[in-house]
Amino acid sequence: MSPHVTPTVAFVGMTHLGLVSATATASKGFSVIGLDDSDELVHRIKEGDLPVIEPDLKSLIAENGNRQRFTSDFSLLEEANVVYIAPDVPTDTKGASDLSSINALVSRVIDCLATNAILIILCQVPPGFTRKLNMDRSRLFYQVETLIFGRAVEQATKPERLIVGCSNPQHPLPQFYQSILEAHGCPILPMRYESAELAKIAINMCLVASISVANTMSEICEQIGADWAEIVPSLKLDRRIGKHSYLLPGLGLGGGNLERDLASIISIGDTAHTDTSVPKAWVKNSQHRRDWAVREVKAAHLSEARLAVWGLTYKENTHSTKNSPALATLAKLPNAALRVHDPVVSAEVVDHASVIGLSDPLDTLKESDALLILTPWQVYADIPPLKISEHMSGQLIIDPYRVLSPLECQAAGLDWRTLGSPSRSQNYNEDAC
Repeated sequence: MSPHVTPTVAFVGMTHLGLVSATATASKGFSVIGLDDSDELVHRIKEGDLPVIEPDLKSLIAENGNRQRFTSDFSLLEEANVVYIAPDVPTDTKGASDLSSINALVSRVIDCLATNAILIILCQVPPGFTRKLNMDRSRLFYQVETLIFGRAVEQATKPERLIVGCSNPQHPLPQFYQSILEAHGCPILPMRYESAELAKIAINMCLVASISVANTMSEICEQIGADWAEIVPSLKLDRRIGKHSYLLPGLGLGGGNLERDLASIISIGDTAHTDTSVPKAWVKNSQHRRDWAVREVKAAHLSEARLAVWGLTYKENTHSTKNSPALATLAKLPNAALRVHDPVVSAEVVDHASVIGLSDPLDTLKESDALLILTPWQVYADIPPLKISEHMSGQLIIDPYRVLSPLECQAAGLDWRTLGSPSRSQNYNEDAC
């Protein structure tokens, strides 16, 4: 086949990573096969019942039309010039990856590849994984995935850069693969397999460092009367830090990817006898900040009270509850009576003796002593604090992500508390300055 012919691309694994990546590639004009060994999952996707929640994903699949097809038939891989291994990699409670299913899938796919077809590992694997695969290395590559839950379509269609692991980064990439990368219109960074595999971890380490700074400094703000939200603009105007830096405090690290990379780098460091005290400190800091909302509830003597809870997923615009700070918070309030709401998941995800799920967030407030906003969904920001005050019995609002307006909460007579800002109960006189 001439290298000027548009390649057919296959993505194997139709969970979050594979489905979003396949859809983004089809949107660039390529013929894309979305393959999964689950007949049920393929049928759901064909019917428009997507297994993931991502803004614009369903509409983009519809726009792709016949360019994008879904199947469970592995024999169709023979049609593909480029094949991506793209299932999400499961992790355990400590963040360690289980690669058994990935290894089995890679072996199965290699047996089905067309002659000279290119294989790309897209799912995140530890350094050293790709080079150990039994395949012609001139046809084997690793590509770093940088999707963000809740913004995955944006990231996949408009990536900041594409990082490619190669056997020899000095050699030109195969033309079919090069054409797919160039269609995204961003810098392409070839490097050796191990460097690319470690690049993803390095990116997340920098993100964890920023989060840890925000969490540490915001807690100090809470104690001395400073406000972290006032400090952040001064940091973003520093070129060494940057306007796009992630400086929002939160309830520890959620989701799974960051925890997995921390676990990976600590494991590598322990094996290689290098110092990993800083990543270990990040883990400890995350665990400490995760309990912030619990400490606020207990300080208000409401650990056995009636609590309204808004948000259960680990972040907004996703269905994932993997390592959700919201669920971790509720697990540490076993004696509270919970009335919960989330836009995309049911109360069944909450392992608690006393929990009621409601379809309207305002209904959770009935006879509630406090409101915990544990996921910053936009639907909650659209609810006026005055209406909240009218519906609930108590006055305490625990809002770690600053979903509500502090001034509107104050005007509504609510006791609003957030990360990085002193609580109203402290002897902090705003008029003193």
